Formats: sequence, structure tokens, C-alpha cells
Amino acid sequence: MAALAQQRPAAPASKPAEPAAPEPDGPPYEPQLLQLAEIMGSLAYLRTLCGGKEAQDWRDRMAALVEAEGRTPQRRDRLTAAFNRGFKAYALTHRACTDASQEAASRLADQGGQLSRTLAGRYGG
Repeated sequence: MAALAQQRPAAPASKPAEPAAPEPDGPPYEPQLLQLAEIMGSLAYLRTLCGGKEAQDWRDRMAALVEAEGRTPQRRDRLTAAFNRGFKAYALTHRACTDASQEAASRLADQGGQLSRTLAGRYGG
């Protein structure tokens, strides 16, 4: 019983942090937009790796996408995270420009172009 008497009194409960305001639902094309951002990150890495003239263009296009679509800090963070995910995914497996790197870049450019056309056709822009 002596041990119980020596316990410290409970600290007063601190005021809980205010919950973040809920983010409004993203647009219906959010998944495709995030996929496009990831493709752009992959292309930024691969084009830089292979010395492509348009390597910086992918970063510039991503900045324009974030400017146009990043209406909230959370949305900007999601778009940026998708770009970085694409960049890092290829950085892990492609250390030098090879035929496989160039083929991947070509395939991704085609996929991104198709996705862009689909988004523009369905949602405008």
C-alpha cells in the first residue's frame, strides 16, 4: 500500500490539438492526376539520366500542374509526393542510361500523353 501512496498524481490533461480542417474532396480525376504526376517524376529522372534536352521541362510541367491544381496545401503535398515517388522509383533501378532506360522513358511519355488527352477530353483543360 505504501507504493500506492507514493504514486504521483495524474498530470492535468492538456488541451488536445485542434484537428486539421477536413480537406474538401478532390476532383473526380484526382487518381489520374496523381498518376500523371508520378509519370512526370519518372520522366524527369530518366530524361536527366539520359541527357535528354527536355529533362528540365518535366520539372517545369510539374510546377505548372501544382500551380493549376494545388488548391490546398494537402493537395500540393499529394501531387509533389506522387512526382517524387515516380522519380525515386526509377532512381533505385536505373543508375546509367541504357536501352531499358530509354525504352521506359518512351513508354512513360506515351502513357502520360494518353492520360493527358483522356483527362482533357473528359474534364476539359
